[in-house]
Amino acid sequence: MNSLRTLDIKYVKGVGPKRAELLASQLGIHSAYDLLRHYPTHYVDRSQIYRIIDFDGDMPAVQVRGRFVSFNTLGEGAKMRYVGLFSDGTRAMEVVWFKGITSIKRNLVPDKEYVLFGKPTQFNGRWQMSHPEVDTPDSLLASKEIRGVYPLTETLRNRGIASRQFQIWIQTLLESRPALKETLPASVVSSLKLMPLDEAIRAIHSPNDNGALQRARERLKFEEVFYIQVDMQRRNRKRKSSTAGHLMPRVGAAFNTFYNKCLPFELTGAQKRVVKEIRADLLTGKQMNRLVQGDVGSGKTLVAVMAMLIAVDNGMQACLMAPTEILATQHYESISQLLAPTGLNVRLLKGATKAAERREIHAQLADGTLDILVGTHALLEDNVEFRNLGMAVIDEQHRFGVKQRARLWTKNEIGPHVLVMTATPIPRTLAMTVYGDLDVSIIDELPPGRKPIATLLRYEPQRLQVYKATYAQLREGRQAYIVYPLIDENEKLDLRSLTEGYDIIRDTFRDFKVAFVHGRMKPEEKDYQMGLFASGEARILVATTVIEVGVNVPNASVMIIENAERFGLSQLHQLRGRVGRGADQSYCILMSKHNIAADTRKRLELMTKTTDGFVVAEADMQMRGPGDIEGTMQSGMPFDLKLTNLATDGQVVQMARDAAEILLDSDPGLTSADNAAFRRALEATVNRTADWSRIS
Repeated sequence: MNSLRTLDIKYVKGVGPKRAELLASQLGIHSAYDLLRHYPTHYVDRSQIYRIIDFDGDMPAVQVRGRFVSFNTLGEGAKMRYVGLFSDGTRAMEVVWFKGITSIKRNLVPDKEYVLFGKPTQFNGRWQMSHPEVDTPDSLLASKEIRGVYPLTETLRNRGIASRQFQIWIQTLLESRPALKETLPASVVSSLKLMPLDEAIRAIHSPNDNGALQRARERLKFEEVFYIQVDMQRRNRKRKSSTAGHLMPRVGAAFNTFYNKCLPFELTGAQKRVVKEIRADLLTGKQMNRLVQGDVGSGKTLVAVMAMLIAVDNGMQACLMAPTEILATQHYESISQLLAPTGLNVRLLKGATKAAERREIHAQLADGTLDILVGTHALLEDNVEFRNLGMAVIDEQHRFGVKQRARLWTKNEIGPHVLVMTATPIPRTLAMTVYGDLDVSIIDELPPGRKPIATLLRYEPQRLQVYKATYAQLREGRQAYIVYPLIDENEKLDLRSLTEGYDIIRDTFRDFKVAFVHGRMKPEEKDYQMGLFASGEARILVATTVIEVGVNVPNASVMIIENAERFGLSQLHQLRGRVGRGADQSYCILMSKHNIAADTRKRLELMTKTTDGFVVAEADMQMRGPGDIEGTMQSGMPFDLKLTNLATDGQVVQMARDAAEILLDSDPGLTSADNAAFRRALEATVNRTADWSRIS
C-alpha cells in the first residue's frame, strides 16, 4: 500500500487538481491511500428494483428502472427547477432538480434506459423524486447490491461532489490496481482468522453481502487499534528499558515524619497499594510515567505528597502543576498545612505572583533550598530552573497541552519521574487505547468517615421543597452550590441562567450572603468571589461549570444543578464531587424539566443510583460515545479511529492489546523478515515527530 500513500489524490481518475484541493481541505484526503481509508458511514440495499405503481408513503430510498419521457425547465432565477417525467412502464413520476441543472441537461436524454435511486415523495397527488442518483444499467455501480454512503461536508455537496462520486473513484481505483499487499503480521492474521487486507478494503466499500461487510469491519477495526497498541507498548517498553530515571531507594525523615505524625487519617487499602506501585517504580532506575485515577475525594493528592516526599528524602526537588490558579492555591494551602511539622520549604508560583517573590523562589530553586514548588503553567517558564527536579506531579493533566507538559522534561538533564492525576474516572477501553503507554494506578476507595452523597432527581413542581431543605442545611451552618448551564438568558434556549438565578437566590435566601462565579469574570474577581465562599463568609455560591474543578470546601453539603438534563454524566459526577468532602451527609439535587426524553431520564436516574465514578464513566461513554473524554485529542494518538467505537468495541481493544503483547514478546524490535511489512506500515501510519509518550 506504500505506493498508494505517495499517489497524490489528484491523479486518481476523475478527481483532478480542483477536486483534490477540496478533498484535502474538507476531509483531509491527500492520497489514494487516504481515499481507500475514507469508509462509508452506512449502506443502502440496491439489490431490488421497485415499481412506481407499488410506491407507498413510508418507503425509504428505492431503486427504479425506466426511461425519461420528457424534460421541462420551470421557474426563473433562484426558483428555477428542471423536471423530468420518468416512466417504468407501470406508472410515471416527476424527477426534480434544483441544483446542477446545466450538467443534468447535458448528460440525461429522453428514451434512454436509466436506473434511479432516491426517496419517493408525493406532491400534488403525484409521485416525485428530488435529486436521485442516476446510473445506466451497465454502469460500474448499477449492479452493486449493497452500496456504501460516504461522509460528506456541506461544501462538497454544494460543489457537486456526492456519495456516488466516492463510489466511482474508489471502485475505479481498486479495479485498476493489483491486489493490496497484507500489512499485518501473518501470525496475527492467521491466529485470529482475520480477513486479508485486500479483501477487507474491497468489502468495506462494496460488500457482496452483510456477512462479508461484518468480517471486513472486524478486520479494519482490529487493525486500527492494533497499530495504536503496538506503538504505545513498544514505546512503553523502550522507556522502561532505556529511559534513565532517578534512582530513589531512600525513605527518610521527611516521609517518615509525615507518615507517623501528619497523616490526617489512616490510608485506605487502595492508597497503600498505589504508594507501593510508585515506590517500586522509583527503585528501578528508569523513569516513572504513571497515571493515578480516582474519584473526587479518594485521596490522590495525599498519594502525590508521599511521592514528592520520597524525592525530597533522596536529595531532590518536586513540583506539582495544576491547571488553574484557584486549584494551585488550594493544593499549596493543603500541602503546606500537611507538611508544616516536617519543616520543608513549600512555595507557590502562579501568574499573579509578585516580582520580588518570584526572584526569591527562583533563587531557592537554583540553590536547592526549595523542596516542593506548587504552581500553574508558570512552572513551565524558561526562567524557572530547578537545581535537581526529581518528581513532577501534574493534576487534571488533560487540561494541559502535550507540548506544555513536555516542557517539564527540559528542566533536568535526566527527566523527572512523572505522576499524572485525574479525578475523571476513565473507562477501561479508553484507558487501554489512550493511555497504553502509561502505567495506570486506580484509587477505588474513599477515606474513612466519608458518607456517600445522596443524589436526588427533582422536577420544577418540587422546587419549593428543594429550597426548604437547602434552607434547613444553611441554618445548620452548612453551605450550598447552585450551578446553572448559562451565564445570561437566551431566548432560543428554555434554560435557567446564572444572572436570572442570582437575583432569585438572593431574594429567596435573604438571611445568607450569596457569591457568584462564571467563566467571563476577570481572574481577580473570580478569586475574590470564590474566596468569599471558601472562607464561609458567603454561604451560597451561584456558578456555572467553572467550579467543576475548584476549591475544596468541606463545609459545603448541598449541590443543586439546574437543567441537569443538559449536562453529560461525567460532568454531573464532577460537579457532585464538589460536596461530600466533610463528615456531614451531603446532597446533590438534579433539577430537571419533566418533559425530557426517555434516554435523558435514564441518564439522570443512573446518577441517583450510584456514586461510583467508574460506573458513571462507562455509562457516559456507552450513551454519548468516547468523544474527547479526558482530552483524547491531546493524548498523542497518531490518527483518528475511523471505525472503532471505544464505547462498544471493548472486545476488539482487548484482542488488539493481547495480540500486541504476544508480537512484541516474540519480536521486540519488529526486526524479523515476517514483520517487515507491518513495521513499515506502522511507521508510515504513526509518523510521529516527537515522543510525547515520555511526558503523557
